Amino acid sequence: VGWDQCLHCSPGAITGLSGNDGETLHRTKRGWMWNQFFLLEEYTGPDTQYVGKLHTDQDKGDGNLKYILTGDGAGSLFIIDENTGDIHAAKKLDREEKSLYVLRAKAIDRKTGRQVEPESEFIIKIHDINDNEPKFTKDMYTASIPEMSGVGTSVIQVTATDADDANYGNSAKVVYSILQGQPYFSVDPETGIIKTALPDMSRENREQYQVVIQAKDMGGQMGGLSGTTTVNITLTDVNDNPPRFPQSTYQFSSPESAPPGTPLGRIKANDPDLGENAEIEYSISNGDGSDMFDIITDKDTQEGIITVKKQLDFENKMLYTLRVEATNTHLDPRFLQLGPFKDTALVKISVEDIDEPPVFNRPSYLIEVDEDAKEGSIIGQVVAQDPDVTKNTIKYSVDRHTDLDRIFNIYSGNGSLFISKPLDREETPWHNITVIATEIRKKHRIPVFIRILDINDHAPEFAKYYETFVCENAKAGQTVSAVDKDEPPRGHKFFFELVPEFAVHPNFSIVDNKDNTAGIMTRRNGYSRSKTSTYLLPVIIFDNDYPIQSSTGTLTIRVCACDSRGNMQSCNAEALLLSAGLSTGALVAIFLCIIILLVLVVLFAALKRQRKKEPLIISKDDVRDNIVTYNDEGGGEEDTQAFDIGTLRNPEAREESKMRRDVIPETIFQIRRTTPLWENIDVQDFIHRRLKENDSDPAAPPYDSLATYAYEGNDSIANSLSSLESLTTDGNQDYDYLSDWGPRFKKLADMYGGEDSD
Repeated sequence: VGWDQCLHCSPGAITGLSGNDGETLHRTKRGWMWNQFFLLEEYTGPDTQYVGKLHTDQDKGDGNLKYILTGDGAGSLFIIDENTGDIHAAKKLDREEKSLYVLRAKAIDRKTGRQVEPESEFIIKIHDINDNEPKFTKDMYTASIPEMSGVGTSVIQVTATDADDANYGNSAKVVYSILQGQPYFSVDPETGIIKTALPDMSRENREQYQVVIQAKDMGGQMGGLSGTTTVNITLTDVNDNPPRFPQSTYQFSSPESAPPGTPLGRIKANDPDLGENAEIEYSISNGDGSDMFDIITDKDTQEGIITVKKQLDFENKMLYTLRVEATNTHLDPRFLQLGPFKDTALVKISVEDIDEPPVFNRPSYLIEVDEDAKEGSIIGQVVAQDPDVTKNTIKYSVDRHTDLDRIFNIYSGNGSLFISKPLDREETPWHNITVIATEIRKKHRIPVFIRILDINDHAPEFAKYYETFVCENAKAGQTVSAVDKDEPPRGHKFFFELVPEFAVHPNFSIVDNKDNTAGIMTRRNGYSRSKTSTYLLPVIIFDNDYPIQSSTGTLTIRVCACDSRGNMQSCNAEALLLSAGLSTGALVAIFLCIIILLVLVVLFAALKRQRKKEPLIISKDDVRDNIVTYNDEGGGEEDTQAFDIGTLRNPEAREESKMRRDVIPETIFQIRRTTPLWENIDVQDFIHRRLKENDSDPAAPPYDSLATYAYEGNDSIANSLSSLESLTTDGNQDYDYLSDWGPRFKKLADMYGGEDSD
């Protein structure tokens, strides 16, 4: 069966082994005769594979011994014939799963059940065959390498493993080779390192490469198994290409009105590199328009944007030429020998003419004019011109929103400003107006500042109203100052003196302090309030400008009683409040107006008090019924709660005074008793008395009411025809006498004279 080695154990001892103490060791006698077993993997024969045979010299061949096998795979993978000791492999074995099996064997006497030999251990080794191909650690590899790398530059290392036994034959010896990717790359057959095989490979020409590597066992010999893997290799970019403009000349145009910063166009230099290696910086190297235009770099698109730097003027220059340069910002020193990494192009910019508004020769104007300048006087001129070639006519005007009072005007043809109304520096020292220059459809505005120069047209006057006092037995002192609305160039200088007629026998004198103030001093000792309680002292104030202006101000000095220390105790109540600077005639006129107003008020009040009510009944022949009017809504004809009309109509039947029945008084007042004097009394006097009683009645209602009384007297031959007296008359009245009054009373006689019919 192909034994590799056969060992026969015979009785006796094996010598040549020694222990640690130098003594010779003797092996005891063993009765085994056994073999060391080897077995090939992956057996595919029709029968079970014979492994070997166990035999002991105690076996006489009579069948009394029984062989038993235990250990790895006993009974499943390996089976033994218990009579003969033959061992067979029941299944196909794989060395890569298990290469060594350890088993134990023993022989037992069938009759006694005793072991005839001690249990012995043996091994079964599985011999390898080349049944596994090499396998790479990855199905696909990815690698990168900079472009322009030299030959032999390492890219990546691939690794393949073989599951076969590396110690048995060449089944596990792997050799690498390249199947795809030549002539650009190569692979080391032993290490699997992939390297570049060509110099100066350019990413711009080809960026991606796919390399197939094979790993083969059996040392690469024919019949060996192999495996493959794919390696994707990318060339990364380096800055090995300078920027290049696609054209040498560019044309752009711009209107002359384009403000600074206006973009005119874009130019771009092409760079086949990527990322920062393709970043470009644009600049203007030279040209006659380098100070008029600028170029900036768009970092996103790597374009150069040409913009206006200064205001253009078609009339001044119509065409500009620029030399634009594009330069890489990130240079690689390894490739500087390839040449300069920049390029230039010519840019021509033409300026387009537009209709521009007029242009003034100054940004603003300052004009000074005296405040006494006459109306129509020319105070200055503004000048504008058309910057275009056509040189159109300019018309001037004043923006009336800045001159609402129309103080100034302008000649539309030549721009001369003149005055339309008088000027007053004290009212408005500055005027800020706007002048408009118009050329066809274009306008331009310019500010004009007009300063009004002062002339001495205002007299100085007291700075405020001054009032002082002098003690009856003391001296007076008061300092006064003046102000002037004018503004002389050398400053104000005021002089003070008394009015000439007051300086003959003055009670007071004035002292100029030489600092635009003056002091008031007494000229005698002792003043009497009983004689003169108030002194009015006119003071003349002069200025020093030309022409000299002056005014008169009045100082009020009151005579007061003072204590021993000079402190004022009391003054007369007739303090005169005179405004400084008013003349005597004006003061007299003011006092007359006040007196007239007071007289009118007194007369109006007196007339109002004496006005009496006109009685409704003047003639005794007026026999109308009375009218009662009041604000509250009453209850009709039967409402007699407010006024007892019957009593009024018949004074003889008048009852004593009663409390008012239309309101409830909060306090009970004692009723005033009056003596009735109804005999020979006039109706008008009667009403006046009743009115007086109601005016003085504390129980009267708080609201206004109108009580109208009418009384026809006692001398009528017909007596009273009113039915109001029926309230105080007992029984029916006899109206038969109406028939004697004539035809005019026939209707009444028929109505009241007949007896009531049943």
